[in-house]
Order: sequence, then C-alpha cells, then structure tokens
Amino acid sequence: MDSKEYILQTAVTLFSRQGFEGVSMRDLAKSVDMSTAAVYHHFSNKQALYLEAMNFAFAKQARAFDAVWQADLSAHEKLRRFVSCLAQVLTTDVDFRRFMQRELLDADDERMQLLAKEVFQEQFSHLMTVIEQLSETQQVHFSALCVIALVCDIIQMQALSRHLPGWQAEHEQVDFIAEQVLDLLMNGIKGDGNK
Repeated sequence: MDSKEYILQTAVTLFSRQGFEGVSMRDLAKSVDMSTAAVYHHFSNKQALYLEAMNFAFAKQARAFDAVWQADLSAHEKLRRFVSCLAQVLTTDVDFRRFMQRELLDADDERMQLLAKEVFQEQFSHLMTVIEQLSETQQVHFSALCVIALVCDIIQMQALSRHLPGWQAEHEQVDFIAEQVLDLLMNGIKGDGNK
C-alpha cells in the first residue's frame, strides 16, 4: 500500500469514527506517522481529502455494483442483486457505513452536494433506471431513495432488533435481508384480513 492509499484508508476510519469536524489534518498526520506537510503534499485541504476518502471507500465496492448494472438481467433481477450487494457492503464495511451515517447526520449541504455528484450519482441513476423499468407509475427518485433507506436502516437497526420480539438470527443474513426487502418493495405489506 503506498503512502497516499494508507492516508486514505486511515482517513476513512477517522472520519467514520469522529466525523468531518472531528478530524484535523494534524490528527491524520499523527495517525499515519507523517508530518502534516507530507499529508498536504497529497491533499490540498481537508475537503479534498474528505472527498477522496469517500471515493476511496466507495470504490472498493463500486465494481460489485457496476457488475449488477452491466449484467444482461431483467430489471427485477438487477434490483434483487443491487439490494443484496448494498446489504453486503453495509454489513461488511463498517467504516464505510459509519462514514455515511455521520455525513447524513451532519447534513452539511456543501459536502452533500459533493457526495451526490462525485460519489453516488452514477449508482443512483442506474437504480432509478431499473425502477422505471419495473413500474411506470412510481415516483422514481423517491422509490430509489426508499430502496437505499430501507436496506441502510435494516442494517443500522440490527443491534436493537436482536432485543425485540420475533427476532431470529437469519434476520441478519444478507440473503435473507435482500429477499425480504425485495419482497416488500415489489409486493408491499398485504393483509388477507384473517390474521
């Protein structure tokens, strides 16, 4: 791993734990055992570092998402694979998940614009296309947000879910999450009136 990659990996971890405001370039330099000047040699400012760190964190996962969109599959199967892939990413890459949670909580408009444009826009556009193919009557943007939010919130709620009635260990398995989310998205919550 070269020094820039090492800085980025460390930055992802620090940002995920302390947020954008909680990390200084000096803190990062200390964490990677470099001078602050050496860090500034790679990144002109903290904003540039932040954006590259987010791109770095997401790039590790982007190939899996790209494989979903590029595959010769039905829209339904692409949606299923995307949900599964997203659940896998959020389950296994804790730093990335925390990084995103912190940024959404901070909701800094400038950083949100950067994230939307530089990191997530392409994946979100693909998801909207798939949703549009599945249903012409849906609010495509809102539906795409719901897909992502549902998966993110299920993963985020796991620590609490374990202590609620009806919990089963399979509820934390990626395949189970993906199938349940997809079923809910495609069929909604239906009641037959007999329960």
